[in-house]
Amino acid sequence: MLAIFDLEGVLVDGEFLPELAKLKGIEDKIWDITMKGIRGEIDWEQGLYLRIQQLKGASYSDCLNVSNSLRLMPGAKEACKILREMGFMLASVSGGFTLLAERIQKEVGLDYIFANELVFVGDRLDSVVIRVDSNKANSIQGLVKTLEEPKEQIIAIVDGANDLTLFELAGLKIAFCAQPIVESRADVVIKEKDLRLAIPAIEKYIKKLLDDGVKIRRYKH
Repeated sequence: MLAIFDLEGVLVDGEFLPELAKLKGIEDKIWDITMKGIRGEIDWEQGLYLRIQQLKGASYSDCLNVSNSLRLMPGAKEACKILREMGFMLASVSGGFTLLAERIQKEVGLDYIFANELVFVGDRLDSVVIRVDSNKANSIQGLVKTLEEPKEQIIAIVDGANDLTLFELAGLKIAFCAQPIVESRADVVIKEKDLRLAIPAIEKYIKKLLDDGVKIRRYKH
């Protein structure tokens, strides 16, 4: 079994770029670029490059401090522990950055992380290497194929419209404090910031699979 999480807004209660922009005093500029993406005036990848361009020159220490200041979502550590005990492999697919994803991987016990990488030159933010694009499913398809996970044994827990391709991979789709379009396509909707609330729905789903005679693949950690 495989559980796929978004990072910012799901495993983490907050977002990296807006907080870095706030520190640099350019929240309005970053928000304007974000809104252009929402209106469809620019694509997601272009929007990310433009936001990083605005933040170019930020020190590594500032970026690290912002990353470290972002708190785990309530219940994240407990929910991940329970899922691992149930036999799930855990992965996160993020349009954010490895600087944050690697920290969260250690804190909650993720098996795999997929995220973009900030590039620093002389201790200053210079650019970004995009490894997770607007089609997030592309980033994890290789893992799904390698693990040979059937769709019915994959769950996805996400919050944003840019996560919807992950729903296409999953048998159980969970919207967590999500945008309306995500809620409309989810099997389960959670509106409170506590990831432990996802566990009963997952347990119920797994029980139904077992009742239907599905052979569940459990991983030992």
